[in-house]
Amino acid sequence: MSVIAALRRLLGNASGVAMTEFALGAPVLMLAGVYGVEQANFVLVNMKIGQLAVHIADNASRIGDTSQLKNRKIYESDINDVIIGAQIQAGKAVNVYKHGRVFISSLEVDAASGNQYIHWQRCRGAKAVNSNYGDEGDGKAGTLTGMGPAGAEITAEPGDAVIFVEISYTYQPLITGSIVANKEIRSIAAFNVRDSRDLTQIYQRDALKPDPVQACGAHKGEVILDAGGAMN
Repeated sequence: MSVIAALRRLLGNASGVAMTEFALGAPVLMLAGVYGVEQANFVLVNMKIGQLAVHIADNASRIGDTSQLKNRKIYESDINDVIIGAQIQAGKAVNVYKHGRVFISSLEVDAASGNQYIHWQRCRGAKAVNSNYGDEGDGKAGTLTGMGPAGAEITAEPGDAVIFVEISYTYQPLITGSIVANKEIRSIAAFNVRDSRDLTQIYQRDALKPDPVQACGAHKGEVILDAGGAMN
């Protein structure tokens, strides 16, 4: 068989077309699938972080004892319950305290000056990041107009408090980190305190056996409860 005849026979042979097309198209389809799955997961995690911020702010605005005769006191154990609940809601896949940081702030009005200030702030999370909107004590000198994005700050009313929650989270890729360029997720939420609250301080239920304080100077990660139910 001549070379020309062999080439003509090869050109007319269509038995391997489907396999060739699959070999050429499969990598493209796989890449598109991976891209779609990663982007969808990023959107889902973003939504979860937003819902988590709302969940924390809502719960922190409701905590306190149930006395009908005086303003409701809040306790460090109440804050700890909110922190634990947030970890449960976020789930192990997100692991918000390992890969992120939560800031819970009580925005109030200073009775003496009338200034907006952050009376107290509690934090949890191993991520080394600062709040975008202020730290405990900020505003006493009149430098705080509220909390939130510039031009859309949230403010408290005299004698009342606003619970402002901020979450900073680093997205953990499901498949590859090359698809999502900006992995930083930030979300905020705020709720007015629901009932008349004792704004003096956060109390300890038992001064002789105080509950852990979620101070912002520490960078504690995932909450671990011991056999007695006490948190780290």
